[in-house]
Amino acid sequence: MGGITGVANCIGRSSSQAFDLHCPLGTLPLAFGTRLDTIPFAQAYVPAPSAARVKTWEDRLGPPNRFRVGLVWAGNPDHKNDHNRSLALRTLAPLLDCDVQFVSLQKGVRDQDRAFLDERSEIVDLTGQLTDFSETAALMSCLDLVISVDTSVVHLAGALGAPVWTLLPFNPDWRWLLERDDSPWYRSMRLFRQPKRGDWASVVDHLRLELEGQVSEWRSSQEQSSLLPA
Repeated sequence: MGGITGVANCIGRSSSQAFDLHCPLGTLPLAFGTRLDTIPFAQAYVPAPSAARVKTWEDRLGPPNRFRVGLVWAGNPDHKNDHNRSLALRTLAPLLDCDVQFVSLQKGVRDQDRAFLDERSEIVDLTGQLTDFSETAALMSCLDLVISVDTSVVHLAGALGAPVWTLLPFNPDWRWLLERDDSPWYRSMRLFRQPKRGDWASVVDHLRLELEGQVSEWRSSQEQSSLLPA
């Protein structure tokens, strides 16, 4: 946050520094009188992670010989709407047959998901090294796509300008609006909505179809690159 243009000073929540005014981040659109046509539609506004930090994650992941996709399937269980926005990892099983290197970005894996995650070697789990959002940002920079339910991860990806597909419940948070597959807040984001309450199966089917198309395009691009003269 401290590296964002316009931020003069970034102070921890525990600081006792005095201030004259305070406005919660989520209230700023009201304070600014923001409308759809006045949202600052930036390509990216969070500074890119350092090359050295990204290189560390590239080394951990190994050679990029497959399309890389980061996964987040659940948010904070204490969130009042968590029962609508989060899903069981097993629900994403149809995606795991795609020719993709899946990389977990999921912090705090729930007990009911742990056994399934341990069984699926398709999902690389290095989340023990994700000590803060800077590390998550660096890992995202090594991926081709992030697929996530509505958590802080999708906002980080959007702020970085990283390609991200956000899975939304039928009755989403206000910021995602209704009946659209893009977001006015983030250029790099696509929205995948439940067509009816609780229907994650059709969302995953749609995701799989779109993901297979992305993988095919990536593979063709890689083949063309290999034909170019050195």
